Amino acid sequence: MIGRLTGRLDHKASDHVLLDVNGVGYIVQCSDRTIAALPPVRTPVSLWTELLVREDLMQLFGFLTVQEREWHRLLTSVQGIGAKGSLAILGTLGADGVARAIALGDANAVRAAPGVGPKIAQRVVLELKGKAPAMMLMEGGSAPDLEGVADGPLVDSTAVAPKVDASAQSEALSALSNLGYAPVDAARAVAEAASAGGDTPDLIRAALKLLAPRD
Repeated sequence: MIGRLTGRLDHKASDHVLLDVNGVGYIVQCSDRTIAALPPVRTPVSLWTELLVREDLMQLFGFLTVQEREWHRLLTSVQGIGAKGSLAILGTLGADGVARAIALGDANAVRAAPGVGPKIAQRVVLELKGKAPAMMLMEGGSAPDLEGVADGPLVDSTAVAPKVDASAQSEALSALSNLGYAPVDAARAVAEAASAGGDTPDLIRAALKLLAPRD
């Protein structure tokens, strides 16, 4: 199994790159988002990879992060989503966007990917919804440093956790931090969500809804 490649980026196409690793050129299929994020040709790069092996085909798929690769594995486990469909979803939403969409049950966001119809999008959300919280905690497993966050009117400490244990809140805060939310905003949302009770997935979903932009 080839899990990671590090070498010189020799070529970029619309759906793949050519990576020179010690004189051997590997063709690696990537989403358009990943390709756009790569540095210029002739510079060193490193990609996490997934190898697809069939009787008549061997293909490498490349990802910038472990989380993105793990989402690819989960997405391709859903009936009707092949490697091409997975890359389309990841290219449209990114790993963080996929996590948010699935945690919130937002099939319309998944449907925005080219070639993904409404039934498939709904199946993705239903089958993977329970996996989203753990995936959101994958990178950077510790909760953000919230020292000073609760100073002033931000969070009412009496409302934080009569119904939710501290570990669930810490995990929810860590997941939101991994998605790029500021600690202050994440703390406010988790504190408000905690008043309704629930476990870590419930907290994350409720906090994401509170953090979603309002028209």
